[in-house]
Amino acid sequence: MSGFPTVGIALCTYNGARFLDEQLASILEQEPPAEQVVVADDSSRDGSLEIVRRAADGTGVPIVVLEGTGAPLGVTANFERAVSAVTQELVALSDQDDRWHDDRLAVLRERFAADPDLVLLHTDADLVDAEGRPLGRTLFESLEVQPHEFAAEESGRAFEAFLRRNLATGATVVFRRSLLDLATPFPADWVHDEWLAMIAAATGRVGVVRAATIDYRQHGANQIGVGAPTLSRKIGRVLEARGERNRTLASRFAVLADRLAALGDRVSDEQLAEARAKASFERTRAEFPANRLRRALPVLRLARTGLYERYASRGRADVLRDLLQPA
Repeated sequence: MSGFPTVGIALCTYNGARFLDEQLASILEQEPPAEQVVVADDSSRDGSLEIVRRAADGTGVPIVVLEGTGAPLGVTANFERAVSAVTQELVALSDQDDRWHDDRLAVLRERFAADPDLVLLHTDADLVDAEGRPLGRTLFESLEVQPHEFAAEESGRAFEAFLRRNLATGATVVFRRSLLDLATPFPADWVHDEWLAMIAAATGRVGVVRAATIDYRQHGANQIGVGAPTLSRKIGRVLEARGERNRTLASRFAVLADRLAALGDRVSDEQLAEARAKASFERTRAEFPANRLRRALPVLRLARTGLYERYASRGRADVLRDLLQPA
């Protein structure tokens, strides 16, 4: 496709033999094909590498294999290894257990070619079970992505949306390789896709494709999966025991603020202030008293500031969660 950006695929494997053949076939059958596939294996013990090598022998697409060298690195570090080895203009992230739709790369290449300011693009996905059968819902439906969240991304305000929660699932993400100059090294306490999305949103423009471009397989052993937004699941989330989630978020956004500060004039003063304010908001939530009665007043005081609407993943609904969570 003359005039269209080249694509390298970063595929990470870890004991993924069960579904890897199907995923590799869906990648290698893209038309036009990717210019490069990088497979970073995290010390698999189930024959995953043999499957990759067989696929490499039967295709004209260059496949670079990065073998594990010892103890598994984990998802984020292994993806950093994979994306760093891609040499093409665009980097497409890939999990080992999904299945790409036939026109995925063609659709996304066209979007990047049409919009030189676009840094990162993510899409919806059809959820399927272990056998590849449709579950009757999409990724965005399961995440309950709201119209105002789509609107924020589509109007160039993705950073505002991502401060509340990540909407860009890594298995659907493609980004310009130039983003790595700003995003690497990946911090250990961030998940790779969330980190890439935040840095892209802070320094450029993020786009969203509301159509599904992959089948996102849910098989019970996903390292990162997505559940159905049932009423019982929502109630369980509200009533789950208080943990370290807010403390973790506070730490993550403090790390983000430090990176944004280091990027200098690539980031606006407002974005840097927002990252710091998000860290402060989550730190405040983490320090609420364990006792519900003692917790009520500080939660309601924080609610009156309007910060829940700006920074909490579910907006004002998280006020109820903070009020009701058991110690």
